[in-house]
Amino acid sequence: MIEKKILKKTVDAIKEMYGQEINPSSIGLEKTRKEITGDFTIVVFPFLKMSRKSPEATAADIGNYLQNNMNEIQSYHVIKGFLNLEICDSYWLNFLQENLSNDGYGFTVSRGEPPIVLEYSSPNTNKPLHLGHIRNNLLGFSLSEILKANGHQVIMVNLVNDRGIHICKSMLAYINWGNGETPESTGIKGDHLIGKYYVLFNKHYQEEIAELVGQGKSQEEAERQAPLILEAQEILRKWETRDEETIALWQKMNGWAYEGFDQTYLRLGIVFDRTYHESETYLLGKKLVMEGLVKGAFYQKDDGSIWVDLKDEGLDEKLLLRADGTSVYITQDLGTAQLRYDDFHPAEMIYVVGNEQNYHFDVLKKTLSKLGQEFAGHIHHLSYGMVELPHGKMKSREGTVVDADALMDEMFAIAESTTRELGKANELSEKEAAQLFNTIGLGALKYYILKVDPKKNMLFDPVESIDFNGNTGPFIQYTYARIQSLLGKANDSGFLWKDANISFQSPLHRLEKETIVRLYQFHEAVIAAGNDRSPAVIANYVYDLAKGFNQFYQELPVLKEVDREKVFLRLMITHFTGETIRKATSLLGIQAPPRM
Repeated sequence: MIEKKILKKTVDAIKEMYGQEINPSSIGLEKTRKEITGDFTIVVFPFLKMSRKSPEATAADIGNYLQNNMNEIQSYHVIKGFLNLEICDSYWLNFLQENLSNDGYGFTVSRGEPPIVLEYSSPNTNKPLHLGHIRNNLLGFSLSEILKANGHQVIMVNLVNDRGIHICKSMLAYINWGNGETPESTGIKGDHLIGKYYVLFNKHYQEEIAELVGQGKSQEEAERQAPLILEAQEILRKWETRDEETIALWQKMNGWAYEGFDQTYLRLGIVFDRTYHESETYLLGKKLVMEGLVKGAFYQKDDGSIWVDLKDEGLDEKLLLRADGTSVYITQDLGTAQLRYDDFHPAEMIYVVGNEQNYHFDVLKKTLSKLGQEFAGHIHHLSYGMVELPHGKMKSREGTVVDADALMDEMFAIAESTTRELGKANELSEKEAAQLFNTIGLGALKYYILKVDPKKNMLFDPVESIDFNGNTGPFIQYTYARIQSLLGKANDSGFLWKDANISFQSPLHRLEKETIVRLYQFHEAVIAAGNDRSPAVIANYVYDLAKGFNQFYQELPVLKEVDREKVFLRLMITHFTGETIRKATSLLGIQAPPRM
């Protein structure tokens, strides 16, 4: 990489001219701003005490040294304390030719280190996946692919929240009002059927609360004393004592949910290496809590409940085990973390979970630390913001959630309408057209969500996401298809550019160089996305690449260029761009269709 050589030679320049030893990491090396001539900029202000010269004179000293000692430096110019370096065309041409057929370009080979365990999805078996889950799944899957591209071994895991009071609410509603119906008898997808009963429970529960409040109870008393919540708590106790009838119903309803989830995951293109279930980890969590109690890390109240005191760590007291012995969320998370460490001894455990759980993960790490678990320091919570629709927030218990299946149906319909309107499916069979609509719809959905920094809340607009001319997935997909069409025409016209052995003599056109430089920056974007834990870095990179290529394509002739050397050069740039778009979109879980 040219940056490393610039840094090394700058270190040599400072030592030779000013007699000072400096660390390369202390040098401010940046990409030159677009409005200024140059490729890289060195900030020279930190060297003024060493040079005892003005910023301009210091920059000129270093610029002269680099130009005399690096063949790659074509020219330099100084603006106050900024040294702007222009790299010669031959460097960019060598880069292009050396990496043109390099399938591994942009990616790092395996590091041979312990794996990273990355958890995402984490659905509850009392409702279908919704828009919030889609952001979770897309972030988790994309980040897994990005970390792999950075040479890490990644274990993609899912934790299914298949037990607890929320599950019991759906079970109780089914007992009371289900009349034995099934997904088969109703034609309703299993996870949707269970979600129907979760909403139904809440409807009747709210009616009971209102009635109790009308009798003079406080809101809090009514919520605790409503008959339905007491019955649900009794079902939870029966579940934990392995009551046969309760367990049988739980297994049946969870089975419906799993079948529904699997269909949604398949359609969304989401996979896992391992699936954990809360019902299998909570007992280990309870065991750890009891061990912590014996060690004095936790304490027990008079009612028998067990707590951890984290006030000295800047948090609060946290319930770990209820008075009746039943577990809470943190209980199973303790068990799950321990089990994953025992299974994989990972270098890091990443949890992709919404920012409403920030406090929960602070508690989890500090509680594990109190248990003496060193891996507590290797837990990272990838906290992401909420997704809202133009009409407002979603609420599962009120049935106002936009579920994942319905949203994907809507994306398909919008993609079909838009694509047919633009005439981009006219030459396709019905089967090919349906595949294209699905690819475009999912590409629009994924890109629109992933282009936003995970930490930010976002507004998702399905119609706006499918625009062939904006900062969208379909625009990038169409650019890739345009590239494949151009390359196909080149082959048909006999331009055997892949086998060409040409020593390019003509200077690069501005747009040729800008496109090659963007291709050069792909590896840097992959590294930055991994370090920042942000697929948005890749999304914004590939959009800039596609936008720049379209300008290149529109302003420079390719097949109609009379200079055969330039034809081959521009076909090489076109091919390399297509391959880089394909790699970048694959890191986002997006397919790049060859025809649109």
